[in-house]
Amino acid sequence: MSKPAALATPKPFVPDPRQPLARQLYQLLLERICRFELEPGQLISEATLSATLGVSRTPVREAMARLAEQGLLEVMPQRGSRVLPLRRSDLEKSQFMREALETAMLRKVMAMTDRQLLLMQLDKEITLQRTYLQVGDLERFYQSDEDFHRHIALFAGCGPVIEEIARVKVHMDRFRQLTVASVEDLAMVIAQHQAIRDSIAGSDGMAAEACLQLHLRRIFSFLEQAQALFPHYFSESQS
Repeated sequence: MSKPAALATPKPFVPDPRQPLARQLYQLLLERICRFELEPGQLISEATLSATLGVSRTPVREAMARLAEQGLLEVMPQRGSRVLPLRRSDLEKSQFMREALETAMLRKVMAMTDRQLLLMQLDKEITLQRTYLQVGDLERFYQSDEDFHRHIALFAGCGPVIEEIARVKVHMDRFRQLTVASVEDLAMVIAQHQAIRDSIAGSDGMAAEACLQLHLRRIFSFLEQAQALFPHYFSESQS
């Protein structure tokens, strides 16, 4: 198996004149790396990307430099840049930081007395996830999963932290896309979301944190399966 079939079709790039081009190119390349449209070990060149996307080389260079800073690309002089392989150490760091931030936000939510609006939003996402699982729409399932956690952040009054969470969890997202498309039990994801929601509804802060931590750590249980299916995506050294 060379590539997760559900993630194999690149989306066309249509620039938005209202947004900085370098930021759009960064997001595009990030998505293609996380979705394995640009595979670990693949060489990509600034000139080729510029010509393919129909943009100048400067914003492409800026986007690639940002990806290199995040440990997703390795700049190779005279050769271009190489998409870096998956490493367990990157996942562990990414997951740890995400869990710390989301646990802190959950504590803020549990300190509030009226959580009905949040519960309605979480119920909506869980219903959507069941529908997307039933029809096999993995892309929308993944987005609803993201939205479930975003609702908690916004309700906690931590909207500005969402961008920081997106930054720190980038390596987790990469692993997550691979497991969603190949080995993860998505029904269990829904069950864990339901457990988080029910703990919030029951005003049980300790249970809510335990459920959230279980949910955010589950990715480690799928690593061996994912590596067996896609060994060429992983670094030989997992440190």
